[in-house]
Amino acid sequence: MLMAHKIRLDPNNVQVTHLARAAGVARFAYNWALNEWGCLYQAYLVDPALPKPTEAALGRKLNAIKRIEFPWMLEVTKCAPQMAILQLGRAFSNFFAHRARYPKFRCKGRDDRFTLSNDQFQVKDKRIRVPKLGWVRMCERLRFTGRIVSACIRRVADHWYASITVDVPERAHRPPSENQGAVGVDLGVSRLATLSTGETFTGPKALRHSLQRLRRLSKALSRKVKGSRNRVKAKRKLGRHHARIAAIRHDGLHRVTTNITRRFHTIGVEDLNVKGMVKNGRLSRAIVDMGFAELRRQLEYKAEWCGGQVVVIDRWYPSSKTCSCCGTRIDTLYLAQRQWCCAACGTTHDRDINAAINLRDMAVSSTVSACGGEGTGLVSEHKVKPALVKQESIGKASFR
Repeated sequence: MLMAHKIRLDPNNVQVTHLARAAGVARFAYNWALNEWGCLYQAYLVDPALPKPTEAALGRKLNAIKRIEFPWMLEVTKCAPQMAILQLGRAFSNFFAHRARYPKFRCKGRDDRFTLSNDQFQVKDKRIRVPKLGWVRMCERLRFTGRIVSACIRRVADHWYASITVDVPERAHRPPSENQGAVGVDLGVSRLATLSTGETFTGPKALRHSLQRLRRLSKALSRKVKGSRNRVKAKRKLGRHHARIAAIRHDGLHRVTTNITRRFHTIGVEDLNVKGMVKNGRLSRAIVDMGFAELRRQLEYKAEWCGGQVVVIDRWYPSSKTCSCCGTRIDTLYLAQRQWCCAACGTTHDRDINAAINLRDMAVSSTVSACGGEGTGLVSEHKVKPALVKQESIGKASFR
């Protein structure tokens, strides 16, 4: 199983300059290859006899000309441009498979990162050795044991982080999980998650609590003269604040998802249309602040760690408007109506708890139908993608 440990680095000023230069080389190679790919593909459309562009051909072309046209690329590790072109090839593979949009050019200050292969760096205690730079201090040790696959060094605000991917034995790092059966998870704005057991998780609401300071820092940045040193300082302050908001949100999501996946084996969640939900001008900021997509992603890979499963219920299933006791469905249920009474059986329902119970029942029925029973037809087929799993940590704070 591939896992990644994100560790904050503690470089000196010389090392910071070198890391920024390596990230710039990787960004330049990615943008150069993207431009060449577009030109070669247009030529292929005009004349199909010409070969299609590939990342291997672009890599060989860059290696042939970089010593003459781009000699400054030799000052950093060779992995920076090579891995960037490989990532571009993977991006085009996802684009042609209709899994992603057309790749975009990387931007300075936003895409400051480069990747190292496992034979180009070493990790020892609280240090990592970067080629042509030397040993760089880390704020903590690598927690996972196994074969090191790669490392991605990235800048977030004015801090540098190393995401080290390790191939660990299956479930060797996880404590034994409980088996409390199935649970339904209803996501909301006032309460991040409501379980079918009646438990609720409020969520950190990081953006809401930090919005006043965020506005003040944004105004301070807009009033600075472009190109001045004060504008650079204001930009760093704003970037640090954005990073802090993201860290608080991720910490809260990791706590909630770890709590759920360690206790329950089958988890039913609704396939929310977040893109359509954010079109509501009054609720868009609160919806984005919750992080529904990230919560679902964490539930999926953590459930796979613990041997459980996440069942995604169809978004059109009326979980809130269906009585969990008798199955009666009401026609209208307004958003402000948090409780309602069933006219058939007389049961008074909490909107969120009732929806969570219905999601749990749908998840259980889908697992039964997978074993040969009759299915309900309202559970969408969903498979957990066996991709890289990231264990987030910033400094010494663990977000699990």
